Amino acid sequence: MNRFVRYFLNGLLIIAPLTITVWIVVAILDWLDSILDLGVPGLGILIMVVLLTVVGYIGSSFFVKPFILYTERLVHRVPLISIIYSSIKDLFNAFVGDNQKFNKPVLVKMTEQSDNLKLGFVTQDTLLTINVEDRVAVYFPHSYNFSGELFIVPKKNVTYLDAPSSEVMKFIVSGGVSKL
Repeated sequence: MNRFVRYFLNGLLIIAPLTITVWIVVAILDWLDSILDLGVPGLGILIMVVLLTVVGYIGSSFFVKPFILYTERLVHRVPLISIIYSSIKDLFNAFVGDNQKFNKPVLVKMTEQSDNLKLGFVTQDTLLTINVEDRVAVYFPHSYNFSGELFIVPKKNVTYLDAPSSEVMKFIVSGGVSKL
């Protein structure tokens, strides 16, 4: 019976991650394809990829940038819409684009009394806009979750890591299970 249970759990360890990954990818692709449901599976996704690439190409041209800036200024004038738009834009910019924010992995000593350290990412090196000196903003993602906490910590407690940000993020999100 013990051998049966061991083989069962071993099979679960082999099949479950692959099956769950495939299921998530298929669910996302189905959802994306349903946005532009053209009757041919995958055609909606293909059209969206081409459309987004064309918009990105056109948006990076010299002639279109002033229009984009003008439109953003108009959006920033509308009270509630401004908050939603700027939050979503900042979130996307944190992961994609020229202003990525999760590219400075650090170890932080949270208190002087403890030798415990937390892994996080410096998102702001200076906080002079809110009149805070000698501190940095560090984001600490939660394990197995798409959330986290932002702490303002003394610069002297922060040690920058010479490690790829993607590996540090994977290590944190996996709860320290994946290799760093």
